[in-house]
Amino acid sequence: MTPMTLEAPVTPIAPPLVEDDGRYEIVDGKRVEMPPMSAFAARIAYRLAFRITLFAEPNDLGEAITDTLFRLPLERVRNRRPDAAFVSRRRWPRDQPQAIRDNAWDVVPDLAVEVVSPTDIAEDLLEKIDEYFRAGVTLVWVVYPRVRLLQVYESLTQTRGLTVNDTLDGGSVLPGFQLPLAGLYPEATDSV
Repeated sequence: MTPMTLEAPVTPIAPPLVEDDGRYEIVDGKRVEMPPMSAFAARIAYRLAFRITLFAEPNDLGEAITDTLFRLPLERVRNRRPDAAFVSRRRWPRDQPQAIRDNAWDVVPDLAVEVVSPTDIAEDLLEKIDEYFRAGVTLVWVVYPRVRLLQVYESLTQTRGLTVNDTLDGGSVLPGFQLPLAGLYPEATDSV
């Protein structure tokens, strides 16, 4: 008598919906790994996106999002990942479908937010801001958490700085949006 072998049925493993889960951008068609954002910078990006959502959602203005790759329509292949962003209903209507498997959102955000971490390089950041504007982004906010400064860019050359004592407004992208910057920054320390 031969022994019977019971084999468990083989269940194929479905591929992940999004294969690349690392932090990267596409520059000139090449994947460029990004250093992880500091926890402090991530909190600030989230706080900005959350406050924008609280304002935009009831008014059906659009959607705020964090750490998402966007496909920018430039002469060279660029997929950039702002720390936070806002996409208006004008650019992405509520009923417009989005491909589940796409790693990059095929829309230009109205607002891009960069929160500067210790690993960021100034020239790289300025290159990214320039690309945002050339792609059609209307407004860029750059947050410097260590010095509690927020730089508002309406173009590459038209900027204004806001301190913790100022109130940020949404400009033409989010008319009526107001955020006192004193509440933006969590308590911080540089000690180890």
